Amino acid sequence: MTGSGDIRRIDPTERAHLLDPTGFTPPIHRFAPSPALAPLVRRYWMPVWSLPPGRVSVQRVLQYPVCLIVVSDSYATLIGPSSGLSTTELSGSGWALGTMLQPAAGLALVGGPVHRLTDRAVPLADDDLVRRIRDAVAGEPDDPERQRAAVAIVEDRLARLLPVDEEGLLVNAIVEHVETDPDVQRVGQVCDEFALAERTLQRLTARRIGLSPKWLIQRRRLHEAAERLRAADRPDLARVAVELGYADQAHFGRDFRAVTGLTPGEFAAEPR
Repeated sequence: MTGSGDIRRIDPTERAHLLDPTGFTPPIHRFAPSPALAPLVRRYWMPVWSLPPGRVSVQRVLQYPVCLIVVSDSYATLIGPSSGLSTTELSGSGWALGTMLQPAAGLALVGGPVHRLTDRAVPLADDDLVRRIRDAVAGEPDDPERQRAAVAIVEDRLARLLPVDEEGLLVNAIVEHVETDPDVQRVGQVCDEFALAERTLQRLTARRIGLSPKWLIQRRRLHEAAERLRAADRPDLARVAVELGYADQAHFGRDFRAVTGLTPGEFAAEPR
């Protein structure tokens, strides 16, 4: 059983989080999973916000190929992988405890192939977990010890899914390889790395991730692009396109705009 004292706070650079168009983000408290839960959980995050009356902030995220569990003071959802841009509207005061799962966890939580939940969210069918998290936070979401206690409750519940099966570990490894190796530009490279036929890889990612191998590569490129476009000095867009493996700047611009709704130049000009 995980104790709250085992929960370690982290502050990663979250290149997937695009902020809102004004550059605003609420304080976000992030925690690493315990070593035992690492095959199932990437990290936990907990935004806490208090906005003036009438103010609305739309937070934008280029999601990873994973499912999310989100429990707040007013809702609880299981969110499937998002093929596009994920948006969350914030207003008033509130908090939410999010669990970013590993690709291996989706099959068990969805209860079947993960593609069933791609671009969808359903109510979280675990009333006891929701009640315990809300009781742990108890109206004091800024309290570090209450945050850790809430995360420990999630860890204890997810520990029931251990151990991760071999196919789940394979999917985790495939996604990590694509996300961390910028030299991966083609699906065939992934097939070669893991000795899989392309059709086998496609079936595997549809079942366990709900998305295609090609999507994995494109999303890694867009994460890298967002990170580079945030630089203090305005980047050379043609150079960014080439470094990310695009044939030309126009192709890069179409991909970026199709997902974010903005051209790379428009995104780079937004406040930070």
